[in-house]
Amino acid sequence: MSNGVVSAAMGEVNLGGQPAPGGAAPVTSLKPRLKDAGRRLFNWVAGLAILFALWWFGAYLIYINPATTNFASFGPIPTFEAFPVLWKQGKIQAAVMTSGERLGLGLLIAIAVGVPIGILLGRSKRFRELSNSPFQLLRMISPLSWEPIAIIAFASWNGAIVFLIAIASVWPIVFATAAGLAKVDPAWFKVARNLGAKPWHMVKEIILPAILFDILTGIRLALGVGWIVLVPAEFLGVTSGLGYSIADARETLSYNHLSAMVLIIGVMGYILDSTCALLIKYGSYHRSE
Repeated sequence: MSNGVVSAAMGEVNLGGQPAPGGAAPVTSLKPRLKDAGRRLFNWVAGLAILFALWWFGAYLIYINPATTNFASFGPIPTFEAFPVLWKQGKIQAAVMTSGERLGLGLLIAIAVGVPIGILLGRSKRFRELSNSPFQLLRMISPLSWEPIAIIAFASWNGAIVFLIAIASVWPIVFATAAGLAKVDPAWFKVARNLGAKPWHMVKEIILPAILFDILTGIRLALGVGWIVLVPAEFLGVTSGLGYSIADARETLSYNHLSAMVLIIGVMGYILDSTCALLIKYGSYHRSE
């Protein structure tokens, strides 16, 4: 075959083995991906812009009303002006660290308790039938209803708050774990038993990898519940944390500081939830396309 024929043949095929008319370079998928990423970024920014526009408009209505003009510092401009002050005073860092420690400890307790109970619910019909009614009853009790009991049971308010977070967060983990295990093919366990697998091997090699997606989803739900419970639990009895900072700003009539701390709660919650979403996406074999 002559060189001209070889060159012509190579010009008809791209690197991926697909025809490329006229020997043109293949069109890659980079451009559509960039376009999609740009669209999502624009929508994300536009959504926030709409939210802050509504916030500004609401603050403006408060300002022009003589009966509410004293509360105009709830607006976005006074709020953003308060951030450097709060940061310089160390209030933001201290509040986030303290509340983060309480939330993390409460979630760790909920995970340590919830995952084994969820596995037991999924594997034992007898346990599932016996525990269904008491678990559903306890689940429907408002977490903050336990507050008087927690104060009596624990020596410190810090321990009581961790307990409230744990009791609120454990149920999403329990039921998400049990639901994930119910979807596992029973044949897997039969094969494992025939191969001589011990119970611990089944948990480690079959159950946990198979339900990791469901566990992480339950943790994401639990995180949202715990984050909601954390702030009102810190309104009373403690002198640190995000909830205390809001109560303190309210008592001192520092409404711009109050709205700044509320905004920090929203931002931190958004970051934590987004982190869980990434773990769900990349931390299990369930991959989103």
